[in-house]
Amino acid sequence: MSRAFVFPGQGAQTIGMGKALAEAYPAAKAVFDEVDAALGEKLSALIWEGDIAELTLTANAQPALMATSIATLRALEAEGFGLADAAFVAGHSLGEYSALCAAGSLSLSDTARLLRIRGAAMQSAVPVGVGAMAALLGLDFAQATEVATAAAEGEVCQAANDNDPGQVVVSGHKAAVERAVVLAKEKGAKRAVMLPVSAPFHCALMQPAADRMAEALAAVEIKAPSVPVVQNVLAHAETDPEAIRDNLVRQVTGSVRWRESVEWMAGQGVTEFWEIGAGKALSGMIRRIAKDSVQKAVGTPEDIAALKA
Repeated sequence: MSRAFVFPGQGAQTIGMGKALAEAYPAAKAVFDEVDAALGEKLSALIWEGDIAELTLTANAQPALMATSIATLRALEAEGFGLADAAFVAGHSLGEYSALCAAGSLSLSDTARLLRIRGAAMQSAVPVGVGAMAALLGLDFAQATEVATAAAEGEVCQAANDNDPGQVVVSGHKAAVERAVVLAKEKGAKRAVMLPVSAPFHCALMQPAADRMAEALAAVEIKAPSVPVVQNVLAHAETDPEAIRDNLVRQVTGSVRWRESVEWMAGQGVTEFWEIGAGKALSGMIRRIAKDSVQKAVGTPEDIAALKA
């Protein structure tokens, strides 16, 4: 049985995530301590007993979700489950940084600092209210791309996240995305809804954030990962550190090719996907993409106990 470890992206955050793991496993607690030290603040306090609106701010949510994923992985390793059992790692958007940290390509401290910079840069790239994102349900990627192109009318509107066979997220200027919602319904979408996000991620409007990430990534060491990382902009595995660096910059404005990434891993023989960290969103997507695969969401001591059993 071939296994992939996958790491969630923004939207999975909840107050209290990872707390029970940190209490049960010293190695998990050490992850939160190191992230706090790297950022020079008690992010763990915000994660465990803070305000959800503050945790949801992009600059907080990104390092917080990564910390929770890596803490979960350390708890798994303490019970004898680790990346030695994985053929590939992958993550959705910011989750790709968690995957790279898991595979030893980026240090934990560097990953936390990079995600703080990435979150802040993505938030400030576009003034609030200028951009938007919408989920188009019941259209495939080709149809959604057609809708986005037609809706642009000289503005930016792009297919940003190819999540699964019937869920594509479009991103761009607010008016263009609103036009895409109307057009998608005319094209037969089951639903088309504006998303409660703070910025239009993964489209050309994010270019200032991509430029900032190019600077930040140039200053950190990226090692060859211990396990091949399936990168969002490629939808296949990469192990070369310089290619990984370049693809992380491209990822800021590029599409998250999640459906293709999962299809590629399944095509390489992966039959089991372990979602490491907060939530179960990726498991739901994977179930719709690789219908014969097994999904396990691992984010609590109970989840780990179930795996041991």
